[in-house]
Amino acid sequence: MDEAPRIALDAMGGDGGAATMVAGAAIARERDSAIGFTLCGDETAIRAELQRYPILADSIVVHCDDVITGDDKPSQAIRRTKTSSMGAAILAVKAGEAAAALSAGNTGALMAIAKLSLRTMHGIDRPALAALLPTLGDNDLVMLDLGANTDCDSRNLVEFAVMGAAYSRVAVGVQCPRVRLLNIGTEELKGTGELKEAAAELRQQTSGEWRFDGFIEADRLGRGEVDVVVSDGFSGNIALKSIEGTARFITDLLKRAFSSSLRSKAGFLLSKPAFALLRHHLDPNNHNGAVFLGLNGLVVKSHGGADANGVANAIGVAVKIARDDITRRITEDLEHFRSRLTQSNDSQPESSVA
Repeated sequence: MDEAPRIALDAMGGDGGAATMVAGAAIARERDSAIGFTLCGDETAIRAELQRYPILADSIVVHCDDVITGDDKPSQAIRRTKTSSMGAAILAVKAGEAAAALSAGNTGALMAIAKLSLRTMHGIDRPALAALLPTLGDNDLVMLDLGANTDCDSRNLVEFAVMGAAYSRVAVGVQCPRVRLLNIGTEELKGTGELKEAAAELRQQTSGEWRFDGFIEADRLGRGEVDVVVSDGFSGNIALKSIEGTARFITDLLKRAFSSSLRSKAGFLLSKPAFALLRHHLDPNNHNGAVFLGLNGLVVKSHGGADANGVANAIGVAVKIARDDITRRITEDLEHFRSRLTQSNDSQPESSVA
């Protein structure tokens, strides 16, 4: 994979628009001078921001008259693929002009345009949205699907497990990721039929590339006991929003507690380093950049409310998966898994008929 990847940015997506996206690109360029950028959107607005960042002087600007908003339905966004900044970024990937596309815009629209333009990889039924979440362990947790697919069958969950394990090895560096299915309990009898079927199939794999450890409940996600958590998009998105809401609740509660009295303020001064570390750990900008896995091209989703540093972190995710060729790794892992599954099924003795 090219060691100097070009990232196509939807410069108009997200709450901050061109100002935040261009500022994020500048930070990412300072961290890695090899990155190139194609900025898609209103040319006047983009060039006005570029004047503030000479480090981005060699960026390519693609003018687009249209912007996909948060209120646009996926069907409406698809019809404006060729005229919108979001669509232009994805089409740059399709044309081979960029290694990855990044947008902080409408998630549903981004998914729809990406899936229609890039198509799913051979052997993958549906793409999934995967993100890194902080834990108390040594490594971040990969969780998918986080909203791309509301309903999933057992085949989808198995494919998500394979893709999530490959992503964990690339993005986190875990050699043999521990994979679990999100469920309402850890007992084998609990859960939907789809979860039980997926678990039965995953238990048959014995590769050293990853291992299946059964079910996990939502209250254990941050304990560091698992590397990849697989879920349907409906449950996964609820879990993610609950985690983010809890993080904000804890941060706001601590702020209120430390400002309640002079003694509390004095205590805050003494514990300020620890509090700063906690805030850094819980800040979603520091874990920004969800990836659509399973497409014939790389697309990364940034938080809509991400600041410039958050955008730069999402760009870093895009660059890493491009350099490590995540698409090839998923293809290889899926082929290995299905080959082992076929061999396992062939080796089982046929039941005799009396």
